[in-house]
Amino acid sequence: MNTILVIDDDHDLLRLIDQALRSSYQVTLVDNVTQIDPASMAKYDLLILDVMMPEKDGFAFLRENRSVIDAPVLFLTARDFEEDKLEGFASGGDDYITKPFSIKELRARVEAHLRREQREKHLRLVDGNIACDLIQKQFLVNQQAVALTASEYEICLFLLRHKGQVFSKEDIYTAAYGFDAQGDSQTTITERMKQIRHKFEVYKVNPIQTVWGVGYQWQSTQL
Repeated sequence: MNTILVIDDDHDLLRLIDQALRSSYQVTLVDNVTQIDPASMAKYDLLILDVMMPEKDGFAFLRENRSVIDAPVLFLTARDFEEDKLEGFASGGDDYITKPFSIKELRARVEAHLRREQREKHLRLVDGNIACDLIQKQFLVNQQAVALTASEYEICLFLLRHKGQVFSKEDIYTAAYGFDAQGDSQTTITERMKQIRHKFEVYKVNPIQTVWGVGYQWQSTQL
């Protein structure tokens, strides 16, 4: 069941949205953005976010946290001004629902975005603020591209696809270069790991951990 986070300071509206969606989705209701732990954002499949809130408006909240929100965001607003929509899209929003809205419209927009998200998930792998674009064959941290070589990309992709599993240098060498590759797997992978870590450290993350005496695993951590 898809998980949806709804953030709005209007308690009556929160109850209405909950009643409209809870039969099909797991819905979490929050009435203040200051209660949100950014680290929890990754578990939601879609966010419904009010624009006008007393502590912090929805635009500011999304701008500050978009790098850790890998889900479509629907803004709720009582206004229908073009400049508000432009600001919302610039902040990283995906759609707008103008109050008052019908329950049918709300459900239709939620369903459409979740269907689109499911279609696109196979194009990108995400682990926190690290993403791998499978079409462009590129790793990104907070939407910024990491300058990996082709072999470094293949190593990272292999480990990310098997996150948490530990692989020997020989396993990683074979995955990146193929069964027929000729070379010193120990030295090659050791040097590649140094380069990969150096490139990710620029973005204050360390995605590959050493398991001494065994090999390496993808287990990203902040530096």
